[in-house]
Formats: sequence, structure tokens, C-alpha cells
Amino acid sequence: MESRRGPLKSAVPSNIVSPVRRCSRTACGRPAVATLTYVYADSTAVLGPLATYAEPHCYDLCAEHSERLTAPRGWEVVRLLDGSAPARPSGDDLEALANAVREAARPQERAAEAGGGARSADPMEVARRGHLRVLRSPDN
Repeated sequence: MESRRGPLKSAVPSNIVSPVRRCSRTACGRPAVATLTYVYADSTAVLGPLATYAEPHCYDLCAEHSERLTAPRGWEVVRLLDGSAPARPSGDDLEALANAVREAARPQERAAEAGGGARSADPMEVARRGHLRVLRSPDN
């Protein structure tokens, strides 16, 4: 809209808000990567992935401040893993994977020993599909 003197200007200046949330720590302007919440009843500080939206009683922290976070004496810090971060496989993970592969190979070994498609020796077993078995009711 224009007046005789030129384009009209808004009486209230526009505050453009950055879409990037910043660290809540004083004088830190780095982008936030984690959200800190206190559970006072349990004396616990919970540090997790950045919350979907900012809440009044939560604190957004940058990577540096989230790594250096300590809790008051007598409090526990619970660090929740970020689902988007790649998890490092541990020795337990590799062992569990090996056991799962061995377990998956067992039904094929039993079927081969039984002569192909022969029914299992278990009299309660009615049918089998993969690793699932259908068992006869003990009443029948």
C-alpha cells in the first residue's frame, strides 16, 4: 500500500527468528544438538536428542556443553542415545548376530536329516512355517 509520501512502513519492527535453535548456556551461540530435562523427584538429569520443539522447562545444549554436562552431587545423569547417530557394534552385538545365524540354520539341518519334507518327531507339532510351529492342544 502506498501513501502520497511513499510506501507505508509497519509501525512494529519485524523480528526475524532464526529457525536454528541455539544453546541455552549464557554467551553460547552455537546450534543446539541435545535437550536437557531435570526430573527433580528422581534427582536425575536426562540428556537426549534435540526435542521437536522448545519447552519452557527444558534446556537446549550444543555439542560441547552436552558432552561436558555434569549433575549436582547426588544426582544421576541419564544420556539417551540419538537414534539418528550410527551406533557402534559391540562384541555382544556380533555374538548375538552369530547366534541368530546359527539358530536360523538349525531348522534346515533338521529338515535335511529327516529326509527333506518329513514331519518333525515331536507328536505335538501339527505344522511348521519358518521358525514358527503350530502345536496340537494337549486336550486333543
